[in-house]
Amino acid sequence: MQPLNRRPPPLQAPRRGITGAVIGAAKGAVMGAARGAAMGASGEAQTQAPKGARRHDPSPSYWDYKMQRLWLTPQFRVLFRFGLPVLVVTLISALVLASESRRTAVAGGVAHVVGQFQDRPEFRVSLLSVDGASPDLADAVRAQLGVSFPVSSFKLDLDALREKAESLDAVAQADLAVRSGGVLHVAIQEREPALVWRTEDGLTLLDATGHRVAGLAARGDRPDLPLIAGEGADLAATEALALMDAAGPLTKRLRGLVRVGDRRWDMVLDRDQRLLLPSDRPVQALERLLALDQAEDLLARDLVAIDLRDEKRPVLRLGEDALMAARRARGLIPDEKKKTESDL
Repeated sequence: MQPLNRRPPPLQAPRRGITGAVIGAAKGAVMGAARGAAMGASGEAQTQAPKGARRHDPSPSYWDYKMQRLWLTPQFRVLFRFGLPVLVVTLISALVLASESRRTAVAGGVAHVVGQFQDRPEFRVSLLSVDGASPDLADAVRAQLGVSFPVSSFKLDLDALREKAESLDAVAQADLAVRSGGVLHVAIQEREPALVWRTEDGLTLLDATGHRVAGLAARGDRPDLPLIAGEGADLAATEALALMDAAGPLTKRLRGLVRVGDRRWDMVLDRDQRLLLPSDRPVQALERLLALDQAEDLLARDLVAIDLRDEKRPVLRLGEDALMAARRARGLIPDEKKKTESDL
C-alpha cells in the first residue's frame, strides 16, 4: 500500500515513437470529428475543393500594387485629377478650332457678347468735364482729346488721353477719371507764367522751370513778368529768377537779363547800364555789388557797365561825360579842345 501523504507522480510527456504517433492520430481524429459535428449542427455547408485546384491568393497583383503605389504619390494624384482634364479640354479645343470657319464663328460670337456687355447704358460716357484750367486752355484740352460722345468707358484709353492732354505746353499735369453719371473728368494743373523770353522768333511765356507755356503777341500784354533774352536762356530760367530775387533795390530799374554764350548773364538796367555777372556764383557777385552800391552809391554815377567776372578786381566802364570829366581832371585833354568842348 502507498502512504497517504505521497504525492502522485507528474504527468509524463507522451512517449515518442510508435506509441506517440498512435496517440496523436487518435487525438486528431477525435478533434476533426468534433469540429465536423459542430459545423454540421450550425448549418454551414462545406464544399470540398476539387482535386488539383489552386488556392486563391489574397495579395494584389503586380499592376494593382503599382497603381496603389502611384495613388500614394501626391504628384500623380494632382496630375490625374487636374492635368488629365486640362489635357482633354485642350485636345478638344484644338480639334474644334482647327477649322478656320469655326475659329471665325467663335471669335465673332465672343466679340458680339463683349460688345453687348460694353455698350450697356451704365458704362456709357456722354459728358466731358475740365477743371483747373482757364476757359481758353479748357477748350484746347477738349480739342486735343478729340473724344466723340457717347462712348463706352471700356473704349477709353485714359493713359493715352492723359498723354494727349499733357502734350499741351500750358498743362503741367492731367488726371483723368470716369465718374458716375457718365462723365469723363479731367483735372488740369496749369503752368503759371513766370518769365517772358525774347527770341528771334518772337516772345514766349515760360514757367519757373523754363518750360514753354504759350506764345505772347506783345511785351505790353504781360508787363508784370520779367524779361530774359539770349540763346539757352530758357534752360537757365531758375538761375534768372534767383538773380531777380537777389536784385532787391534794383528791381525797379531792372529791364531784363541777357544770356551770353549760354554760360552767364548780363543784367540790363535803365539808362543802358549793364552788369556783367560771372558764370560761377552770379548771385553772390550781385550781392557784393549791392553792398558796394549802398556804401559808395556806385550805380548812381555815369557808368556804362560794371564787369564783375573777376571776383577780386571789378572793372568799371565810364560813360562819355564821366570819361571826359576824368580826362580833364588829369590834364589829358588840351586847352583848345577843352574850350571847344566847353563852348559846345
